[in-house]
Amino acid sequence: MERCIVVLLFDGVDLLDVTGPPEVFSLLRREVDDASGYRVVLAAETMDPVTTAAGVRVLPDTTFQEASARSIDTLLVPGSVEVDDRRRVHAVADPTVVHWVKTLAGRSRRIASVCVGAHLLAAAGLLDGRRATTHWSTAQQLAAEHPSIEVDADPIFIRDHEVWTGAGITACLDLSLALVAEDFGEAVALRVARQLVMYLKRPSGQSQFSVPIEPVSTTRRMDDLRHYITRNLAEQLTVADLAAHAHVSDRQLTRIFKTELGMTPAAYLESARVEVARNQLESTDDTLERVASTCGFNTTATLIRAFRRKLHTTPTEYRNRFRHSGGSVDDH
Repeated sequence: MERCIVVLLFDGVDLLDVTGPPEVFSLLRREVDDASGYRVVLAAETMDPVTTAAGVRVLPDTTFQEASARSIDTLLVPGSVEVDDRRRVHAVADPTVVHWVKTLAGRSRRIASVCVGAHLLAAAGLLDGRRATTHWSTAQQLAAEHPSIEVDADPIFIRDHEVWTGAGITACLDLSLALVAEDFGEAVALRVARQLVMYLKRPSGQSQFSVPIEPVSTTRRMDDLRHYITRNLAEQLTVADLAAHAHVSDRQLTRIFKTELGMTPAAYLESARVEVARNQLESTDDTLERVASTCGFNTTATLIRAFRRKLHTTPTEYRNRFRHSGGSVDDH
């Protein structure tokens, strides 16, 4: 028996949010012997073409109104964003789309959001009291606008009973594979992953492999502090050093960081160092000792511990996956 998956369409939607999951679901037919599988239906407010954020127009299969009369197995909710003149990303939750998310969710066995689609689920009240994730760039926005949600920006997807939330755009493939595994078993999902030339499994707890260290500063003093940190990451900066630079007490500095960035100075320092180390691992052949030194980590062991804490992986595992140049090094 085919499972009906309804994917929402609306102007400005991220294209890969819409097309990625159906690619995963379509490959299932190669891996099962019977006629069971998924039937993907694209639903929009009208039958007019929808223009995605990529500028590609997509034709809906049905309207929201018609879809609301169906029995839906999985409601898949993609997202969209706006970028302001300072390149800050803001998730968009159109009230009309939110209304239909809430309506269609009532007809669905299971609900899943892709990337910033979590903001639509949140606006529809479907994430209240739940743990959820979204793309790291809008996680703070989600937490601020919906304090009843336990926002975790680190995992690539989270399941909370019948509601699933996914992180970055490409994480929609991992989320889709997890849905296949739930419906048809792990072995089938692994075979689909091979068709996609993907890792056989990235667990839901795996990090999005990015450290969001660009929260918005509202004061010139904080902007100056962040620039000072960036220029001096190789130095053994302390809270006292930063406080002296800002001409405030240690206690006041900690209060400023928590108010402005939602984290302690030490946590920000570590995030900044991991981010720079991440970029070096992607683009250079520097040894781990060299990376640790230039990023301000005392030892390679400290670098490894920071990567495990922030990204749930090691520097070597990260480099082997994301590097842009040849060669390899080993953790030691």
